[in-house]
Amino acid sequence: MVEVGRRRRRRRGRRRIRKLAEGERRRLGWGGGGGEGGGKSEPGGVAPASSNFQALPGGWGRGGAGACSGRIQDQMAKWGEGDPRWIVEERADATNVNNWHWTERDASNWSTDKLKSLFLAIQVQGEEGNCEVTEVSKLDGEASINNRKGKLIFFYEWTIKLNWTGTSKSGVKYKGHVEIPNLSDENDVSEVEVSVSLAKDEPDTTLLALMKKEGVTKIRGAVETYIRTLKTEFTQGMILPTLNGETVDPAPQLPVKAEESKVKSGTLASQPKTVGVKIPTCKIVLKDTFLTSPEELFRVFVTQEMVQAFTHASAVLEADKGGKFHLLDGNVTGEFLDLVPENKIVMKWRFKSWPDGHFATITLTFIDKDGETELLMEGKGIPSPEEERTRQGWQRYYFESIKQTFGYGARLF
Repeated sequence: MVEVGRRRRRRRGRRRIRKLAEGERRRLGWGGGGGEGGGKSEPGGVAPASSNFQALPGGWGRGGAGACSGRIQDQMAKWGEGDPRWIVEERADATNVNNWHWTERDASNWSTDKLKSLFLAIQVQGEEGNCEVTEVSKLDGEASINNRKGKLIFFYEWTIKLNWTGTSKSGVKYKGHVEIPNLSDENDVSEVEVSVSLAKDEPDTTLLALMKKEGVTKIRGAVETYIRTLKTEFTQGMILPTLNGETVDPAPQLPVKAEESKVKSGTLASQPKTVGVKIPTCKIVLKDTFLTSPEELFRVFVTQEMVQAFTHASAVLEADKGGKFHLLDGNVTGEFLDLVPENKIVMKWRFKSWPDGHFATITLTFIDKDGETELLMEGKGIPSPEEERTRQGWQRYYFESIKQTFGYGARLF
């Protein structure tokens, strides 16, 4: 009864959030009609204005993070001159300009199919025999994703029952059940309760211990995969693309003098690349808090699909010691020097416009703070002229973008 009451309270809370969002849309005239932005919902009818339309040079991303200074402004920022959360872009379908409106996507049917496919693929084997999940007998609940101001907020709550069959080395079959009563966005994967038992009238067997140990591990892995894919695969399209899918051109490269070109082409094959003039460097330190576990935040930085999600650009990475990475369409490159799961990432890191061959050393430290994660970023060897741009780039296009994409900065009261 306590669990039922808790679920009812959560559902009432979600309905209250949706009603507040709908009321906000009507008040501002964003799709409800009759609002202050006019009788129709059209791009540019009512939109927040920014006090800062200055974009960072060098191709870091798509502009700065302005502050809301008014609801109506005669001249909106031109494309490419500011933070995309504030710029009203043209869209051929006139749909949810800049993802400013509250939108919701029901993920229940997708989640049902995904969870069934993951659970039914579970098999474990040991000296006692082997076990496998044969049926998903109960899968009650719901899942949804909300987008507000380009920030994704995830809701999911499931009650699950599975049937499993074990076969001993002698060929004797046993049947049992698995119950997962509390799979929800409120709990970390490690906190999800997984109860394994034998079916009624089944005799004791060592296969039960195998299923409780190895089986539960694989079940938690399936749950973890579901949550990760929910936040990556199913969210595709929630953050709407810009006009014609255009992106900001990377920073133009300085032309190479003819004499320098000849020297390089003449010596490249015969001599190793030598170190050039020593450049002045500096150190930067950033700290921020994310509403997720160190394990989940660590995975954001080392999973290619999740990196592509928060950078909104192509990315290639090998999440191993010595593995290379190319982010933001090649504007950021580097190499992983050390990876300590849930604890630390050390990497060589450079921006495309930096002097050839120069890398900074970036250390990310993940600190558990009672269910939240404090992320400490320390960068050594940053070219001194690039200090401020690098600091702002990490804050906006790593920290803030991760919070907006995965909802790690959203607090719901």
